[in-house]
Amino acid sequence: MDLDPPNAREVGFLGFGFYPRSGFMHVDLGPARQWGERFPVRATTFAAETPPAREVLADSRTMKGGGAAGVATLGAAGVEVAQNVIAETQTAILPLVPYLDTLRWLFIAVALGGIAVTIYARLDDWRRGRR
Repeated sequence: MDLDPPNAREVGFLGFGFYPRSGFMHVDLGPARQWGERFPVRATTFAAETPPAREVLADSRTMKGGGAAGVATLGAAGVEVAQNVIAETQTAILPLVPYLDTLRWLFIAVALGGIAVTIYARLDDWRRGRR
């Protein structure tokens, strides 16, 4: 039974060294030779199927916290722009400006909450030995 890698000899590899205790195989382009004991034949199972990275990231608490912080930051910036536009162009709507200021602070609070969730999730994952 030939245990050499498929097509290795066909592409020019002629030296094959087997190191079964280390789980290592050396392949080179030197003269035709072979050394070491071949790996024992044994049944192997396929690795468990892992979901694509985008699905794993979608479930990540870190990504959710970071996303909330990002959306809230954009919201706060949008309120700031709307507040400036309304204050400069529409004096009739001036009574709404204090509410917009409150809305901006609400977005800032949500952004800080998202940052806190992100930091907590990172520390918790680190404590549990995850990445």
